[in-house]
Amino acid sequence: MAKIRVSYEYSEAEDKSIRLGLFLIACGILSLFILGFCWLSPTLQSLQSKPANCTVVSVLRPEEMFECVFTCGADCKGTSLYPCLQIFVNNSESNSVALLHFDEQQLVLNPKCSYVPPCERDNQKNKDSVLWWEDYFTKEVSSQSFTCFFNQQRR
Repeated sequence: MAKIRVSYEYSEAEDKSIRLGLFLIACGILSLFILGFCWLSPTLQSLQSKPANCTVVSVLRPEEMFECVFTCGADCKGTSLYPCLQIFVNNSESNSVALLHFDEQQLVLNPKCSYVPPCERDNQKNKDSVLWWEDYFTKEVSSQSFTCFFNQQRR
């Protein structure tokens, strides 16, 4: 029994369309690599923090109060107040004094304060949380060196 070979022949327009489609897919993949290696990678590296040794220089609690939003159920929201705690440290990476932040989220929430307490309905609970950290950094950590992470771009 003989096998029948079927050959497909595309018209010139179909052939050009297929080549154009493959060329566009290849250009898209190439541009993703260029974008990833040339632009995105250096940007992400500049956002990374470097470890440094820090020592507490001063712990301040200015009189300024800040608002935070608490939730107490599905339809219950409110605002509360908390005092600002500023912890200034000297870090070995830049050998300069900088305001310490507990993490990136706290930096975004309030760049003026080192610590933003979990928002409670009762203002006194918020104040007690801040006072606890103030006491901790004043008495426990005051003269000790500890590891912190420093980012020159986000000073």
